[in-house]
Amino acid sequence: MLSREVVDHVALLARLELSEEEKERYTTQLSNILSYAERLQELDTGDVTPMAHVLPLQNVFRHDVVGEHLPSEDTLANAPDRQGNNFKVPRII
Repeated sequence: MLSREVVDHVALLARLELSEEEKERYTTQLSNILSYAERLQELDTGDVTPMAHVLPLQNVFRHDVVGEHLPSEDTLANAPDRQGNNFKVPRII
């Protein structure tokens, strides 16, 4: 079973202010979680393939194909401010 001192230490590290009732509750809950994790350590996982996700997901990428460009006038039509064929933005530095 997890000790109360460990819960106090974890709360201090996490900068949590816990009431006495919360400390008691978390001591019990964290002890239950750790005991379940110990039970999981007993399982034989030698034949299980390591995976990053439980579902067979993969990224779907589209091909990067060069297409038609918009004319400069259409691109800059709704620009709040422009300078020649460029967007004019406020100076940052």
